[in-house]
Amino acid sequence: MTGRLQVCEAQEDILKHTHAILKLASGKELRFVDPRRFGRLSVARAGGFEAGGIEPLEADLDRFLTLFRGRKTPIKSALLNQKLLRGVGNIYADESLFRAGIRPRRRASTITRDQLAKLLASVKGVLREAIALGGSSISDYVDADGEEGFFQLQHRVYGREGEPCLVCKTPIKRIVIAGRSSHYCPMCQK
Repeated sequence: MTGRLQVCEAQEDILKHTHAILKLASGKELRFVDPRRFGRLSVARAGGFEAGGIEPLEADLDRFLTLFRGRKTPIKSALLNQKLLRGVGNIYADESLFRAGIRPRRRASTITRDQLAKLLASVKGVLREAIALGGSSISDYVDADGEEGFFQLQHRVYGREGEPCLVCKTPIKRIVIAGRSSHYCPMCQK
């Protein structure tokens, strides 16, 4: 998505598509900028907010396995389901599935324990790398300080439709699953 929260000096120009401005105790402002209007804001009292899903960086294998047991949905859709796993977006799901060697359309329930263990390790690795590199600056993404990320330079499949796989040289395919673009290598991912 393209929406973002950005910390700004109060005197800075207000960007087009700024939908909310929160005044901070420091005198700065937290601004919600969302050109595509996909984002949503809500107010919750302390202790009254439940994020849903499990935190992937803190997940153990047994808990991760239970998320997908018996699910007939494609694994890509399950990874994007924030009620199951929080914070895994489209780019990071594609990259994690590639590293784990799993096709995005595979039914979650058909994936073996060993494959799910590899997927969990891949999700954690991708997220840690993306965080360290400031995220993926695709389109107009910037972080809260207005800085672009650099994880897009590490993408192995996302946004590389028709380009050769970095491992086997097979052209990367793009399909649509539940309205989301999904990129994968037809040779490396089964």
